[in-house]
Amino acid sequence: ILSSGVFQLYYQVLNFGMIVSSALMIWKGLMVVTGSESPIVVVLSGSMEPAFHRGDLLFLTNRVEDPIRVGEIVVFRIEGREIPIVHRVLKIHEKENGDVKFLTKGDNNSVDDRGLYKQGQHWLEKKDVVGRARGFVPYIGIVTILMNDYPKFKYAVLCLLGLFVLVHRE
Repeated sequence: ILSSGVFQLYYQVLNFGMIVSSALMIWKGLMVVTGSESPIVVVLSGSMEPAFHRGDLLFLTNRVEDPIRVGEIVVFRIEGREIPIVHRVLKIHEKENGDVKFLTKGDNNSVDDRGLYKQGQHWLEKKDVVGRARGFVPYIGIVTILMNDYPKFKYAVLCLLGLFVLVHRE
Protein backbone atom coordinates (compact mmCIF):
# COMPACT_ATOMS: atom_id res chain seq x y z
CA ILE A 1 0.00 0.00 0.00
CA LEU A 2 1.34 3.42 -0.98
CA SER A 3 1.56 6.09 1.66
CA SER A 4 -0.56 9.18 1.05
CA GLY A 5 2.56 11.33 0.52
CA VAL A 6 3.89 9.10 -2.26
CA PHE A 7 0.41 8.86 -3.79
CA GLN A 8 0.07 12.67 -3.68
CA LEU A 9 3.47 13.13 -5.39
CA TYR A 10 2.51 10.58 -8.04
CA TYR A 11 -0.79 12.42 -8.60
CA GLN A 12 0.97 15.78 -8.96
CA VAL A 13 3.55 14.45 -11.42
CA LEU A 14 0.75 12.87 -13.43
CA ASN A 15 -1.20 16.15 -13.31
CA PHE A 16 1.88 18.04 -14.59
CA GLY A 17 2.24 15.51 -17.44
CA MET A 18 -1.42 16.04 -18.37
CA ILE A 19 -0.92 19.82 -18.49
CA VAL A 20 2.15 19.49 -20.74
CA SER A 21 0.49 16.97 -23.07
CA SER A 22 -2.67 19.13 -23.29
CA ALA A 23 -0.57 22.15 -24.27
CA LEU A 24 1.17 20.11 -26.98
CA MET A 25 -2.16 18.84 -28.33
CA ILE A 26 -3.55 22.38 -28.45
CA TRP A 27 -0.40 23.54 -30.30
CA LYS A 28 -0.65 20.71 -32.85
CA GLY A 29 -4.36 21.43 -33.29
CA LEU A 30 -3.61 25.10 -33.98
CA MET A 31 -1.01 24.02 -36.55
CA VAL A 32 -3.63 21.96 -38.39
CA VAL A 33 -6.36 24.63 -38.23
CA THR A 34 -4.11 27.54 -39.31
CA GLY A 35 -1.92 25.66 -41.78
CA SER A 36 1.15 27.24 -40.15
CA GLU A 37 4.09 25.40 -38.59
CA SER A 38 4.13 28.15 -35.97
CA PRO A 39 0.64 29.60 -35.45
CA ILE A 40 1.77 32.03 -32.74
CA VAL A 41 4.98 34.11 -32.80
CA VAL A 42 6.44 36.97 -30.78
CA VAL A 43 7.80 40.10 -32.48
CA LEU A 44 11.45 40.25 -31.40
CA SER A 45 12.60 43.58 -32.86
CA GLY A 46 11.34 47.08 -33.58
CA SER A 47 11.61 46.71 -37.37
CA MET A 48 7.81 46.66 -37.81
CA GLU A 49 6.98 49.69 -35.68
CA PRO A 50 4.50 51.37 -35.59
CA ALA A 51 2.38 48.41 -36.83
CA PHE A 52 3.84 45.94 -34.32
CA HIS A 53 6.11 46.54 -31.35
CA ARG A 54 8.71 44.35 -29.71
CA GLY A 55 6.86 41.83 -27.55
CA ASP A 56 3.60 41.77 -29.52
CA LEU A 57 2.11 38.30 -29.93
CA LEU A 58 1.02 37.55 -33.52
CA PHE A 59 -1.54 34.98 -34.64
CA LEU A 60 -0.70 33.45 -38.02
CA THR A 61 -2.41 31.49 -40.77
CA ASN A 62 -0.78 30.00 -43.84
CA ARG A 63 -3.45 28.73 -46.19
CA VAL A 64 -1.99 27.48 -49.48
CA GLU A 65 -4.91 28.74 -51.56
CA ASP A 66 -4.58 32.39 -50.41
CA PRO A 67 -2.34 34.42 -52.72
CA ILE A 68 0.28 36.64 -51.13
CA ARG A 69 -0.50 40.34 -51.61
CA VAL A 70 1.51 43.56 -51.47
CA GLY A 71 1.09 45.17 -48.06
CA GLU A 72 0.45 41.90 -46.26
CA ILE A 73 2.55 41.12 -43.18
CA VAL A 74 4.29 37.76 -43.45
CA VAL A 75 6.52 35.75 -41.15
CA PHE A 76 9.27 33.99 -43.07
CA ARG A 77 12.37 31.88 -42.51
CA ILE A 78 15.67 32.36 -44.25
CA GLU A 79 17.90 29.39 -44.87
CA GLY A 80 20.66 29.34 -42.28
CA ARG A 81 18.74 31.45 -39.74
CA GLU A 82 16.89 29.92 -36.84
CA ILE A 83 14.57 32.80 -35.93
CA PRO A 84 11.76 33.79 -38.33
CA ILE A 85 11.35 37.41 -39.45
CA VAL A 86 8.13 39.48 -39.40
CA HIS A 87 8.00 41.99 -42.31
CA ARG A 88 5.62 43.46 -44.87
CA VAL A 89 5.43 42.38 -48.53
CA LEU A 90 6.81 45.26 -50.60
CA LYS A 91 6.73 43.89 -54.17
CA ILE A 92 5.46 40.81 -55.96
CA HIS A 93 7.10 39.29 -59.03
CA GLU A 94 4.92 36.82 -60.93
CA LYS A 95 6.42 34.74 -63.72
CA GLU A 96 4.50 33.59 -66.77
CA ASN A 97 4.57 29.98 -65.51
CA GLY A 98 2.66 31.05 -62.38
CA ASP A 99 5.57 31.11 -59.93
CA VAL A 100 5.22 33.98 -57.48
CA LYS A 101 8.16 35.58 -55.72
CA PHE A 102 8.07 38.56 -53.41
CA LEU A 103 10.25 41.12 -51.67
CA THR A 104 9.78 42.19 -48.04
CA LYS A 105 10.75 45.15 -45.87
CA GLY A 106 10.31 46.12 -42.22
CA ASP A 107 8.11 49.22 -41.82
CA ASN A 108 10.76 50.84 -39.63
CA ASN A 109 13.67 49.91 -41.93
CA SER A 110 15.05 52.20 -44.62
CA VAL A 111 15.88 49.46 -47.15
CA ASP A 112 14.28 46.22 -48.33
CA ASP A 113 15.27 42.81 -46.97
CA ARG A 114 17.58 41.64 -49.75
CA GLY A 115 20.50 42.11 -47.36
CA LEU A 116 18.86 39.64 -44.95
CA TYR A 117 18.20 36.92 -47.53
CA LYS A 118 20.78 34.21 -48.11
CA GLN A 119 23.67 34.96 -50.49
CA GLY A 120 22.39 35.30 -54.07
CA GLN A 121 18.70 35.28 -53.09
CA HIS A 122 16.78 38.37 -54.22
CA TRP A 123 13.18 37.24 -53.69
CA LEU A 124 11.29 35.06 -51.24
CA GLU A 125 9.04 32.21 -52.34
CA LYS A 126 5.89 30.75 -50.83
CA LYS A 127 7.95 27.91 -49.28
CA ASP A 128 9.80 30.49 -47.13
CA VAL A 129 6.59 31.72 -45.47
CA VAL A 130 5.76 30.45 -41.99
CA GLY A 131 2.49 32.39 -41.89
CA ARG A 132 0.67 35.67 -42.34
CA ALA A 133 -0.34 37.94 -39.48
CA ARG A 134 -4.10 37.77 -38.88
CA GLY A 135 -4.26 39.30 -35.41
CA PHE A 136 -2.15 40.31 -32.44
CA VAL A 137 -2.10 40.97 -28.72
CA PRO A 138 0.14 43.90 -27.75
CA TYR A 139 3.19 43.31 -25.54
CA ILE A 140 2.01 39.94 -24.13
CA GLY A 141 5.07 38.21 -25.58
CA ILE A 142 7.51 40.36 -23.62
CA VAL A 143 7.88 37.48 -21.13
CA THR A 144 9.34 35.35 -23.93
CA ILE A 145 11.83 38.10 -24.78
CA LEU A 146 12.82 38.49 -21.12
CA MET A 147 13.37 34.75 -20.80
CA ASN A 148 15.59 34.75 -23.91
CA ASP A 149 17.53 37.88 -22.93
CA TYR A 150 17.96 36.91 -19.25
CA PRO A 151 18.50 33.12 -18.83
CA LYS A 152 18.41 33.39 -15.02
CA PHE A 153 14.91 34.88 -15.28
CA LYS A 154 13.87 31.92 -17.46
CA TYR A 155 15.14 29.39 -14.93
CA ALA A 156 13.47 31.27 -12.07
CA VAL A 157 10.11 31.27 -13.87
CA LEU A 158 10.40 27.58 -14.78
CA CYS A 159 11.38 26.66 -11.20
CA LEU A 160 8.47 28.66 -9.79
CA LEU A 161 6.02 27.00 -12.20
CA GLY A 162 7.36 23.54 -11.40
CA LEU A 163 7.25 24.25 -7.69
CA PHE A 164 3.67 25.52 -7.98
CA VAL A 165 2.57 22.35 -9.77
CA LEU A 166 4.25 20.10 -7.22
CA VAL A 167 3.06 22.00 -4.13
CA HIS A 168 -0.45 22.88 -5.30
CA ARG A 169 -2.96 20.44 -3.88
CA GLU A 170 -6.45 19.91 -5.16
